[in-house]
Amino acid sequence: MNGDGGKVVVLGGSSGIGLATVKRLARTGFQVIATGRDSEKLRAAVADLDGAIHTEAFDGADRGALDRFFNTTGTIDHLVIALSGGEGAGLFNELDLAALRRGFEAKFWPHVQAAQAALPVLRQGGSITFVTAISAQIANPGTSGLAAINAAIEAMVPILARELAPSRVNAVSPGVVETPWWSAMPEAARRAFFEQHGSELPVGRIGQPDEVAQAIAFLIGNGYTTGSIMQCDGGLHLL
Repeated sequence: MNGDGGKVVVLGGSSGIGLATVKRLARTGFQVIATGRDSEKLRAAVADLDGAIHTEAFDGADRGALDRFFNTTGTIDHLVIALSGGEGAGLFNELDLAALRRGFEAKFWPHVQAAQAALPVLRQGGSITFVTAISAQIANPGTSGLAAINAAIEAMVPILARELAPSRVNAVSPGVVETPWWSAMPEAARRAFFEQHGSELPVGRIGQPDEVAQAIAFLIGNGYTTGSIMQCDGGLHLL
């Protein structure tokens, strides 16, 4: 994809898929505004990157902070929402519903309110790309809560694509990707899980953040794609 010099906001741009997206878009010529909660972490994450990158630190779950942020950006061409939560997993008969509620508060509501808050500054014909998860589309035991959170976002995508046209609305639905999302697991257990899970996938390995960033870049750059949910999961949805 050739950079068009457009302005892109990446919410959740200090690590993982969000940071990989910042890197990829910046080096292809976009002006990127990367956000995160921790200002020092955010600055350190982008310090050695090439391209036009600006950082803003605030809590993406705070609607007031979002409104104040978008009041300063001027017109933007694209919005990538890579805000993430970590709660909501577990077998249903023992699922902690309070944790599931926190999972919705950490991901579903921030995605929805971020998209809404950006509308006054999103140019006509621009794009919004949500980063969801393949749990929304598969039937893995122990993921009903995660599936509910991500499926709630994905259900809105085609509707918003029609409501907000000619601006485009899409989502990327990643599988297991080597990001800090998994950092709560002890390292040995995490590596064993990655190896086992990767061996079961059609591609034979787990994903890397830049591979998801590449899918996001495609959705930003392809003006004929809207209302789509792109699976980027190594074939997990096929199992």
